[in-house]
Amino acid sequence: MEFTEWIRGRTDEQLRALVSARPELITPVPAHLEGLASRAGSPSAIGRVLDRLDRFTLAVVETLAVQDGPMSKGALRDLVGAALAHADDESTGAANAEASCTGPRANPEPALSAALDRLCDLALVYGPDDALELGPGVRKVLDDPAGLGPRALDAFRHHAPEQLDEMADDISPGTEGSGKERLAAALARPAALVQAVSPEARGALDQLVWGPPTGRVPNARREVRVDSARSPIEELLARGLLAASGEESVTLPREVGLYLRGGRVHRGLLALPPPLQGAARDRTLADRTAAGQAFSFVRSVEELCERWSIEPPGVLRTGGLGVRDLKRAAGELDLPEWVAALVIEVAHAAGLIASGGGVDGEWLPTSGYDLWRVRSTDDRWVTLAATWLQMDRVPGLVGDRDERDRPLNALHTDLRRAAAPGVRAATLGVLASAPGLAPDRDSVLERLAWEQPRRRGPLREQLTEFALREAEQIGVTGLGALSGHGRALVEGGDAASVLAPLLPEPVDHVLLQADLTAVAPGPLTSELNRWMTLTADVESKGGATVYRFSESSIRRALDAGHGGEELVSMLGRHSATPVPQALSYLVTDVARRHGRIRVGTASAYIRCDDPALLDQITADRRSAALRLRRLAPTVIASRSSRAALVDSLRAMGYAPVAESLDGDVIISQLDSRRTEALAPVRTASAANGLDPEVAVAAVRALRAGDAAHLSRREPVDSPSGQVPRGPATATISALQEAIKQGVRVWIGYLDSQGNATSRILEPARMEGGYLTAYDETRAAVHRFALHRITGVAGL
Repeated sequence: MEFTEWIRGRTDEQLRALVSARPELITPVPAHLEGLASRAGSPSAIGRVLDRLDRFTLAVVETLAVQDGPMSKGALRDLVGAALAHADDESTGAANAEASCTGPRANPEPALSAALDRLCDLALVYGPDDALELGPGVRKVLDDPAGLGPRALDAFRHHAPEQLDEMADDISPGTEGSGKERLAAALARPAALVQAVSPEARGALDQLVWGPPTGRVPNARREVRVDSARSPIEELLARGLLAASGEESVTLPREVGLYLRGGRVHRGLLALPPPLQGAARDRTLADRTAAGQAFSFVRSVEELCERWSIEPPGVLRTGGLGVRDLKRAAGELDLPEWVAALVIEVAHAAGLIASGGGVDGEWLPTSGYDLWRVRSTDDRWVTLAATWLQMDRVPGLVGDRDERDRPLNALHTDLRRAAAPGVRAATLGVLASAPGLAPDRDSVLERLAWEQPRRRGPLREQLTEFALREAEQIGVTGLGALSGHGRALVEGGDAASVLAPLLPEPVDHVLLQADLTAVAPGPLTSELNRWMTLTADVESKGGATVYRFSESSIRRALDAGHGGEELVSMLGRHSATPVPQALSYLVTDVARRHGRIRVGTASAYIRCDDPALLDQITADRRSAALRLRRLAPTVIASRSSRAALVDSLRAMGYAPVAESLDGDVIISQLDSRRTEALAPVRTASAANGLDPEVAVAAVRALRAGDAAHLSRREPVDSPSGQVPRGPATATISALQEAIKQGVRVWIGYLDSQGNATSRILEPARMEGGYLTAYDETRAAVHRFALHRITGVAGL
């Protein structure tokens, strides 16, 4: 049965399953099922779907790939069963011992049937049970299936015919045919050849048996006869048991490898994934621990955005965030640098911070942040966690160096890795398979290696480690085990409603103390937290956050537009204890002195209603660098800028405020600096599925297009059997009529070499000397030069 006919015979439900599991096949939707079958056999599409297969299912594909043609299910079951029964290597022996009592090893039928059903659903295997065959192109994508080398005919294809004749004469004298054919026939039954070599040569073969089937030797292409071989490698080369694939490389022919394996294709297989090893966790405790981490992560993102509203860091010329700015952010957030990088990267990916602010650029919160921070904590966490799960940026790489030995900075474009979202989804999927278990790193890596063996590598292992530690920090996992809200996030459920009851209840009060500190007995409400961050400095964090009031922090609140009485009133309203007298005096004193001195732009000037205070400033030796000049009893001019003058006077112990050209006080608000709201950065979906409605529509379009393709009538040949020909005016008129009526026509067309061809077209429009039409013979829209159309005939 042809593959295209097999595809055409699938039910609509089976086709929907196919395009849902392999969405790349309908991007865009082919014109008919023949086009779908062709696309399913393309190397890129096959490589993608093979990457998604688990170890056992891939082994079934490899077993079919080493066969010359179709294979019965019974023969396949025998080969797979042999591999399951001989899992005796060190890496799988212990796991197989545990899996032997589960059934699939003793009886491979259930696991094999499930694997074949999945492969048929993916269009990798087709045909009846007595003639199972791989889909077109699968063998070409599998270069060395199961670690076996190429067949003898392919392994010796680069050898000279004379050399092959000599080898065939040595190992198979008296036979007829070409040297390559005689050699391939001898290697099809290599027992006598293998038994004739020395123990040292047999040891060299044993090193290549289970793969990789290639090795490096000097001068591999030298011509060697059996009677003149002096080394083990020369013995193998002379008998054709090794084939030279390059000047210094050799490969083991597939026939020899299968013989040395005793007829088995695989050394050992697990029909079930290896069991996870780790510590059992109380699920309630794990959920609450994860909820606490989720709350802390949301607050860290909020605090970062608030701080960068006031003092935004600059954008490096090469893009990204400077190392010093990252260290400063880590210190302000009281987090390790890698956690601070995670907070920054997730906030950026969620569209909460972006570059803006000027020519050189600054990292600023976006207007989208203002919309995000007014939502509930559980909703805000879902936004951040979903962004982390799908983003293609890897915060764990911050601080590493690239291939040019340049540091990888936070927010730099070089942090993108296309495999990151897939690895995160796969890692969390492993955790979801073992509720209440905190599996260790090696156990997770072993499971992932079984689930997707073609995707193994150092980068994938590194991304898995990053995913485990970042999931714990964000609050997806707790104590190493997947939380309830983390599971809902992975499975597409309502994670917010699961998380909400577990979050700590925010408090709306603090405990003011006589030493000018305030203790927050729990997480503060969002508004109170912003107000406390503005009015006081965080001294320590932990079970309770300690804030310290100082002259500079009070002045910061006054600069933001709050009055002294307003500050005292707010403190009294949000304190569970009376406002200490010392704190009240501090606020009143700073408010009394605040704003008495006004600084404007001359370059800059100082204005004050108290001439004695200006006398004190001019007499101060520290003001010499400001180059002050008295213009009037209440005005002093300076050549310094307004901002520098304000900072200098504050350093001298005064409390100036900046004023505008109109004499109004300039208020610096906490959230005044914003950049344009941007869409979240590009993410890569970790899901392989497709929207069910899209799958239904695609299958419906494929069926309709295929019906039209099959019902197409062949064009009526002219009496001479040639392509249509006619006058140019008649051709133009016929095409115009076809466009008007929307019918198909048969045309004759000259290609660039002047050869006459025929096409079946559905004309759309004519303009500029060209005809735009849908070409049914190529299932695509093309433009045809009118002067090359020889004639038109009806269908």
